[in-house]
Amino acid sequence: MTPVLSWRLLTAMLIAGLAFLYAPIIILVIYSFNASPMVTIWTGVSAKWYGVLAHDQEILRAARVSIEIALISATGSTIIGTLAGYALSRFRRFRGRSFFMGLVMAPLVMPEIVSGIALLLMFVGSEQLFGWPHGRGIVTICAAHITFCSAYVAIVIQSRLAGFDTSLEEAALDLGAMPMTVFGLVTLPLILPGIVSAWLLAFSLSIDDVIVSEFTSGPGSTTLPLVIFSRVHLGVSPEVNALATIIIAIVLTATALLTFARLKRRAEG
Repeated sequence: MTPVLSWRLLTAMLIAGLAFLYAPIIILVIYSFNASPMVTIWTGVSAKWYGVLAHDQEILRAARVSIEIALISATGSTIIGTLAGYALSRFRRFRGRSFFMGLVMAPLVMPEIVSGIALLLMFVGSEQLFGWPHGRGIVTICAAHITFCSAYVAIVIQSRLAGFDTSLEEAALDLGAMPMTVFGLVTLPLILPGIVSAWLLAFSLSIDDVIVSEFTSGPGSTTLPLVIFSRVHLGVSPEVNALATIIIAIVLTATALLTFARLKRRAEG
């Protein structure tokens, strides 16, 4: 095979792969403007499903619950994961390090359905023994999401600290600064971009979760993915397509803003 033919074949495979990934998304966006309630029959262009979506109280309530849970879970897991990642990166030799690392990383390799069942049994047992939590709801979902999101945050922070110049911390310690002061004034500002990235990752994982939320949710705490999942069982409707299009628009806008901010910061620096 000649180099030119090989290059063309690789290009064709790349285009085919990208088309396989993004063509369904484009079709979904197009059909969100379908006037027909039948998702497979095109009868004209209409934005009425966005209006229907705006008045769907179940969707709006589930979206509010999902955002609330994602904000709490992302913040809690970022705090816990940052401390865990810092400990794994800075304290390389302490008794039980391998065991601690295994506990931190376990959610990464544990099937979600196993995690969901285990957390459900833990919450039920805790309620029977200690009277907490009182049933399943937002508290149990947040606790479950923090559990698995912390592992991803720890990985991000540990990777960020792997290339960190420790001479700055050592210089601050030599000048008499306390370890907590060094962490707050030297380490934290330098790893802040990694912390922000970890928070965004945890937010995305939390707001997108279905399996763990299914096992740990209760009345009044149904998340948006669970509502979508239950409705898709009855067939995909243009209203669901409209909701997915709005989510895609939010993700693209956030990505564009973050990219613009990064390029601007790089140009100024």
